Amino acid sequence: MSVTTILFDLDGTLLPMDQDTFAGAYVKGLAMTAMPHGYEPKGFSKAVMEGTVAMVKNDGSKTNEEVFWDSLATTYDEKIKSYIHIFDEFYQTDFQKIKDVCGFEPKAAELIKHLKEKGFHMALATNPLFPAVATESRIRWAELQPEDFETYTTYETSYYCKPNLDYYREVLDRLQVSPEECLMVGNDVAEDMIAEQLGMKVFLLTDCLINKNNADISRYPHGSFDELFNFIHALER
Repeated sequence: MSVTTILFDLDGTLLPMDQDTFAGAYVKGLAMTAMPHGYEPKGFSKAVMEGTVAMVKNDGSKTNEEVFWDSLATTYDEKIKSYIHIFDEFYQTDFQKIKDVCGFEPKAAELIKHLKEKGFHMALATNPLFPAVATESRIRWAELQPEDFETYTTYETSYYCKPNLDYYREVLDRLQVSPEECLMVGNDVAEDMIAEQLGMKVFLLTDCLINKNNADISRYPHGSFDELFNFIHALER
């Protein structure tokens, strides 16, 4: 079956970055936002990381958003949820400064434009650990638009996270496509290449490679954006 739909990861794929540097700046920003409201930064940072782990372990019974804030409420109390609007403001303001720790790859926008012209369906399969406002911002940092994708995953509307295969099933259900019609492009061996288990084609972008388990990547089509262009061009024939 020919590929009709391409799923892209965002962080480290369409938007170059060092994941640890970005995560550090992000968590610090959240902690500084919480501090004026009586939350000690070190403890709050730990609570955010615990909330993130809880989302990754989500069993589908709640949205990732609910899981995250329930985790923080367990660490503190339900009052923390009354400050959600404060964090919404953070995403509109100080979060935008985190763009400075990210890189930029013009070939990413070129590729998306090319694929749109060729009629491919596209989805942004970014791990839904963030609210929509943060995801939409990061899309724009890559000089793309949310409208470039038929769907993009955020914590408000997702019930699973990578590397859970149910995350990919959720995306496929939204798109109403079979895995055999899809190509998954990402930079994380564990989180992105696992889509192959459902029957998707995969391509491992190595510019910002994450390979925590030191897996043998030779079994996957892989390379930089130039190799990705060539790989997709071969699919068009």
